[in-house]
Amino acid sequence: MTTYTKRLATFAAVAMLTLGAAACGGDAEDPAAAAATPAETQAPAETPAAAEQDIVALAAGTPELSTLVSAVGAAELVETLQGDGPFTVFAPTNDAFSAVGQETLDELLAPEGKAQLTDILTYHVVPGELMAADLQDGQELETVQGGKLQVSVEGDTVRVGDATVVMADVDASNGVVHVIDAVLMPGE
Repeated sequence: MTTYTKRLATFAAVAMLTLGAAACGGDAEDPAAAAATPAETQAPAETPAAAEQDIVALAAGTPELSTLVSAVGAAELVETLQGDGPFTVFAPTNDAFSAVGQETLDELLAPEGKAQLTDILTYHVVPGELMAADLQDGQELETVQGGKLQVSVEGDTVRVGDATVVMADVDASNGVVHVIDAVLMPGE
């Protein structure tokens, strides 16, 4: 397991146990470690408190998903993702959002970018609760946005579109989250 994956797993586990973990700070990612993202999909640490949190609370308590949380707020999707679901969310990390570029991210987070941001974020959500074991090579998933995501599975590596699942099966009270290493763009 690489340093990046260990840190991501630690962040998720701590966040799931206590919402106060996000206030600790000092967990800046090492760019060299981030570049060494593993090809193998990791399972989260066992955390009984995780399933008690909805998808938004789970993401809000995970420092590596703070950009996603900001985007969900800007797109006014918080209430939707706190709903009954169930939902499967492919959650891009902060590094994934950074790869989009700061200028593009600023445009999407601005009020004028809300429609496009909503389109992008809902492309990361699939109705129903799909665990990694439910995903099959060649499977096509229809997103809430209406687009389709292609699944590829090779050994322990799960890819959705152009993104690799770096942490699978993070259970929430209203679905499941799979942390991914890229932002999925509709139509690409």
